Amino acid sequence: MSDPTTQSNYEEIATTALSLDWAIDFDATKISGSAVHSLKVLKNVDKVAFDTSDLKIDSAEVSLDDGVTFAFSLGESHVVMGSALTISFPNTVNAGHPGVKVKVSYSTNESKALQWLDPQQTQGKIHPFLFSQCQPIYARALVPIQDTPSVKITYTAAVTSVLPVLMSARRISPLSTGPAHDGKVLGKDSVTYEYNQPMPIPSYLLAIASGDVVYRSFKVPEGKTWTSGVWAEPGLIDAAEWEFKEDTTRFLEAEEQITTDYKFGVYDLLVLPPAFPYGGMENACLTFVTPTLLTGDRSLVDVVVHEITHSWFGNGITHANASHFWLNEGWTTYIERLLQQTLHSPAHRGFSFLIGSKMLYDDLELYKDRPKYQRLQIDFEKGEDPDDAYSSVPYEKGGNFILHLERALGGLDVFLPYVKHYVATFLGQSITTQQWKDDLFAYFSDQAEVTKALNEVRWDDWLFGEGVTLPVPIEYDMTLAHESYVLAQRWDKSRSTEVSKLTFDASDLNTMDSNQKIVFLERLQSFAALPKTHVDHLATLYGLSSTPNAEIRLRFYQVALLDPSSEASTEYAREAAAWVVGEDNTGIVKGRMKFCRPVFRAVYAANERLAKETYERNKQAFHPIAQNLIEKV
Repeated sequence: MSDPTTQSNYEEIATTALSLDWAIDFDATKISGSAVHSLKVLKNVDKVAFDTSDLKIDSAEVSLDDGVTFAFSLGESHVVMGSALTISFPNTVNAGHPGVKVKVSYSTNESKALQWLDPQQTQGKIHPFLFSQCQPIYARALVPIQDTPSVKITYTAAVTSVLPVLMSARRISPLSTGPAHDGKVLGKDSVTYEYNQPMPIPSYLLAIASGDVVYRSFKVPEGKTWTSGVWAEPGLIDAAEWEFKEDTTRFLEAEEQITTDYKFGVYDLLVLPPAFPYGGMENACLTFVTPTLLTGDRSLVDVVVHEITHSWFGNGITHANASHFWLNEGWTTYIERLLQQTLHSPAHRGFSFLIGSKMLYDDLELYKDRPKYQRLQIDFEKGEDPDDAYSSVPYEKGGNFILHLERALGGLDVFLPYVKHYVATFLGQSITTQQWKDDLFAYFSDQAEVTKALNEVRWDDWLFGEGVTLPVPIEYDMTLAHESYVLAQRWDKSRSTEVSKLTFDASDLNTMDSNQKIVFLERLQSFAALPKTHVDHLATLYGLSSTPNAEIRLRFYQVALLDPSSEASTEYAREAAAWVVGEDNTGIVKGRMKFCRPVFRAVYAANERLAKETYERNKQAFHPIAQNLIEKV
């Protein structure tokens, strides 16, 4: 099936390489310049069509054997897909033509792909900041492009800015290890940054950031040809380096053992300002991460395992279109948790699945009125917004499906060799679910017992099934959950006891790590809402309403707001709303959608007016993608 989210004619003529020449204008909040497409002609064709969204097109030039022509048209704007930029050729170009190039000169406008931050929205509060987010279909708001993961491209870029520039590619100049901004004056002097991405990537992995950032390199294991390090604002670089330096390269090396060598040459992290809407974004060579990971105890660095895993599952093997997005996230979630077993213990693997199951069942419930979004493989209509289906379902249901296959086929000894085969077979390609399924059956075709097991898998129930449960119950190692469950049960049984007579102690959590505390609070949510007196005691005794760990803070507010009509919800709705927009003592907006969406949803249920007024007052602090999804609450 063709990609339902694009208006490009990528099945007739497709970009293979892109050359970008950009200038960043912070005052005008726009990027301007040109994009040169090198195209492969797949069928006889008389035009090329690119996706655009709110771009100002100045000119288009088509280079063929007989010279240069200028002719283009911009179609009507579609609310999701934007406007098709169609560039006509002077004559029909036959399939296999060796040298079609198209140059488009343009500038961005109100781009959904870009967030421009004022100095006050940054940590340093001196210079502005720019960063992009192109997944799933926002690259068209950054550059005229065939915005479909079915098309994978290499790219080069020359970007001029008064602040350092980072991209999802290997830096050519100036060197990362040299002086910041090539020794020029920040915010005043322009420097041109050059990048090269020799590995073909889908359009959603195009990424740019520009701001007052500095670099620290990590020590790389002996014999490795890749480099790794972290970028952050100067005031955060020490904390960022400490948080990630011990584990990032260790994670990457462990991943290579399961899959194959890392192919992208560079694996850097960029700690973004708080408005970044995700925990991490796996932009090639440069993973964007939220500052909420900087807890000072390395308790949340395992998020990096997920983003590293995308280097093979997503960046390497890419879903063909939004209907198969689960291939990216389901495989990544499965491998990420396999690494928990490698790096820690089998109990940690099971515990990770247990934590994810809470988010999965919450989201399956959320989509009861739109059951097709409960599926793994979603048949999107032409022009349907894939962000409407953004949830934990492709991650958690997908990860559980792969785990189910591993167990059904005979365990890791049987399944891990297939994982290596899968990577070797499809790395660099964009595939559908059916292609993966066909390959899985072909790989085990000479193993009768495994083939029998494959035929017994409830494929349609897993891929197309709806409902609020998994097609097959999945059991997890519950060892690490026991202490959390016991404490939650004690609190549940204490609801009729006066607070002054409760026997809980602050030391109850001393032997628990962050994930166990999260499971304790999630388990509390499975019981009836606690009285406000008990919620207050819970908050102060364990410091839950003041913890800097956003993952724990979120779960506490979900406990406090469990019953929208309760006395606790009335009070804690204001506290939760203030926390998520930074109107508390932290002053930091929680732009990550994992935090802002459920908090606004819970606050809205308790106090609709408060939710709306708080959001409207702080709307511009959130990324455009987050704004869109919060408003749908």
